[in-house]
Amino acid sequence: MGDITELIRASNDGDQDALGSLFQLLYADLRVIAHRRMQTNGSVTSLDTTSLLHESYLRLVSGGKLQLNDRKHFFAYAATTMRNIVVDFVRERRSEKRGSDILIVTLNTTIAESASAESDEVLRVQEALEVLGQLDERLVRVVELRYFCGLSETEIADVLELNERTVRRDWEKAKLLLASVLQEK
Repeated sequence: MGDITELIRASNDGDQDALGSLFQLLYADLRVIAHRRMQTNGSVTSLDTTSLLHESYLRLVSGGKLQLNDRKHFFAYAATTMRNIVVDFVRERRSEKRGSDILIVTLNTTIAESASAESDEVLRVQEALEVLGQLDERLVRVVELRYFCGLSETEIADVLELNERTVRRDWEKAKLLLASVLQEK
């Protein structure tokens, strides 16, 4: 834990090498988060776990100076970054469908319809999370950590420094609000 804290402090001071070392030290844990993320939405992208993880690293280091509080904050930030990568990928792919010069030939229309429906769902969930974020940002964090990262209520409580009961209530509230927003669309 001491190494992680030292690397976070150095990273906060602008040391890009420290951020790289932090990423390397926590690589196995980040890989688990990326794998969970790809299990949730892997079929809508051509990304695999390793690609998502490496793209996350590139975004983390190219984003400039991060202000991380601790290990938990680093994981929450990484999880949000991974979600944004998948959403950006889906948006890019959808824009390519609307007039790109790429010739796409689909022999099995069932696969294409399934992928399109899943990518629509990713974007709808992203839009719903933006609406939810306007109401309560903590609910968005709970959804990201539970739905996108696959963390348990205990792990989420630890990351957000809440008790499990609060996390459970927030999760139920978020599900109801998201369902309401998604039904309107």
